[in-house]
Amino acid sequence: MRTHSPSNRLLTATGIALLRTDADALLFSAKSFAAAMLAYYIALRAGVPKPSWAIVTVYIVSQTSAGASLSRGVYRFAGTIVGAAATVAIVPCFVNDPLVCSVVLAGWIGLCLYLSLLDRTARAYAFVLSGYTASLIGFPGVFNPAAIFDTASVRVQEISIGILCAVLVHRFVLPKRMTGQFTAKLSATLRDARRLAGDALHGSSGPEIRRDRDRLAGDLLALQGLAGHLPYDPVPVTPSRETLHLIHDRLARLLPLATEVADRIHALRSGDRSLPDELAALLDEAGHWLAAADAAGRDAVAIRLIDRARTLRTRIAGEAVTAGDRLAANLAGHLAELIGLLHECDRLGRIVVRSSARTAIAATMPPDAASHRRAGRATGYVYHRDPWMAARSALGAVAGIVIGCAFWIWSAWPEGGLAVSILGVCCALFGNVDTPAPNVVKYMTGSLVGVAVSLVYGFAILPRVTDFAGLAAVLAPAFLVAGSLQARPPTTYMALGITLTIPILSGLGASYAGDFAGSLNSVVALFAATGFAVVSMSLFQTIPVDAAIGRLLRLNRRDVRRRALGGAPDEALWTSLMIDRTALLLPRLRLSGASHPDVLDDTLHHLRVGHAAGRLHRAIRHLDGNDGASDGEIAHDGFELLTAVALRFGPGYRAGPSDATALHRRIEALMARIAESPTAGRALLLDLLIDLRFALGPGGAVAWETDR
Repeated sequence: MRTHSPSNRLLTATGIALLRTDADALLFSAKSFAAAMLAYYIALRAGVPKPSWAIVTVYIVSQTSAGASLSRGVYRFAGTIVGAAATVAIVPCFVNDPLVCSVVLAGWIGLCLYLSLLDRTARAYAFVLSGYTASLIGFPGVFNPAAIFDTASVRVQEISIGILCAVLVHRFVLPKRMTGQFTAKLSATLRDARRLAGDALHGSSGPEIRRDRDRLAGDLLALQGLAGHLPYDPVPVTPSRETLHLIHDRLARLLPLATEVADRIHALRSGDRSLPDELAALLDEAGHWLAAADAAGRDAVAIRLIDRARTLRTRIAGEAVTAGDRLAANLAGHLAELIGLLHECDRLGRIVVRSSARTAIAATMPPDAASHRRAGRATGYVYHRDPWMAARSALGAVAGIVIGCAFWIWSAWPEGGLAVSILGVCCALFGNVDTPAPNVVKYMTGSLVGVAVSLVYGFAILPRVTDFAGLAAVLAPAFLVAGSLQARPPTTYMALGITLTIPILSGLGASYAGDFAGSLNSVVALFAATGFAVVSMSLFQTIPVDAAIGRLLRLNRRDVRRRALGGAPDEALWTSLMIDRTALLLPRLRLSGASHPDVLDDTLHHLRVGHAAGRLHRAIRHLDGNDGASDGEIAHDGFELLTAVALRFGPGYRAGPSDATALHRRIEALMARIAESPTAGRALLLDLLIDLRFALGPGGAVAWETDR
């Protein structure tokens, strides 16, 4: 019998994936070209002055899925209307002072960029287009303010035609639905979550669990990016927002919880110690449950395992004598939570796949999820927003545009308005990353190809075309190749340089009007603008990757300090925010030339300390309200402990080995005092102190070997 080696199967799977990618790219390209020609035909029939802008709009709006194309079209239309209205309001007010008018337009573009950087959702595209549109319409009209309303009006018409055609073609012609992509990504994310949980149950603490943890953080960001387009997908029912939020909350909590479970297993197995027999048996069964393939069978086993873990925790905690007993009880509680989270994710994932209505969700929701809904709304994904960094990038864009405007007005360059409008477009479109210049270079490279193709079309091919069908036929090769490149992320920006250049420079108007001198002037303006954009964005809008990493870590420490002092009490929001920061760090670490081996571990450390300190602060504040003298003394010592934790994360603090040891001893002393007290919430306080002790660092885990 013939067998296939794993390497052959891998090659086969890779080949199939590549073929599927090629097929998707070709289909996207064909649909985009069809939409572009439809838009061009309608624009010609409507008699708009520059029908080529309808083609340009199609390629800007078109996305590889129907839902993303519609959402992008909606946000582009909204941004175009707002940007055009802003331009009409700004330009006539400064009719006698072109430089001031240019500065105000630059300020508007900077404001739009600032808002888009703060938003970070699909909605941010509307802010980008508000600045983009103001740049395209406003700068060429600075010296002709009387025509600004007419220019804005026809530009909105041309863009609207392109949006409508792109949306209709991608939605109704062989639509690729975003829901399918989302459910496939969700299934992969749930597999990654189970893999991470399996690592935790084995007590792993090396690169395996770190890699799985980082992958899950990236998965959550990718899922959120896809989920933003789901409401626009052409399907009868899409998953409810609350269901998606519930899944995210549980997966986000799972990420630090897996490390907590692994740390406790490792501590209980350290030295000559071993896990209690019942706890070891529970871990084995949980591992078998994770590996089970039958989803329906996993549900019943999960409920039984959760009940066993909770019962075991209660019994061990009630009989606890040593610190090791309390740690075993704590581990049992975390096991119950981990199994419960995975169980709920499984069931919610099946609900998403079935695309059930909200009533069906309520009927099939697990008990813990239902109680979560009664306690409050799900938090969902929380984006990290940094107003200071957004303002820095926006002010950099304003500075670059103002310098370009000053040169244009001072030199009286006839094509300067076009050049500055392209500069503003570059700042708006590419300014949403730390280092935008490389993306502008890719766009510039594509523009170079687009210019060469445009000149061939404009002066060698198009003069011989006599009808629309012939025009579409001769344009097809260039646009089909460029559209295929646009569907592939590595070449998207280069392809945009081609598809946005050909329609304008080729002279695709209502009739052929070849103007070689005018084309050359436009080419000079294009490359002068993009070249200056590379320089100005490198100087004013680039944020060094190490500086971005350092700022995220400083913000983490600041927020841990706030949590320890009772601020930012929402635990789910805190966890999700830190997950997003982890996802933001991943690509930056890959780009950084310096070595940052512990940055992601530091972020997880901050997440765990903030989570434990915030919960402990709330529990101690509740204890402080009791009448007992013992409770008041414990609360006083607890607040002092949390103050010491806050100081540890203060600015300029340099921790030494003795500081960590002193902090762990304070936790031990407080735990001993609570264990001997009649405090009603004793078990909860001990659990939270164990969580804080482990979260603060390895000193907590080492100490358990001597405490038991």
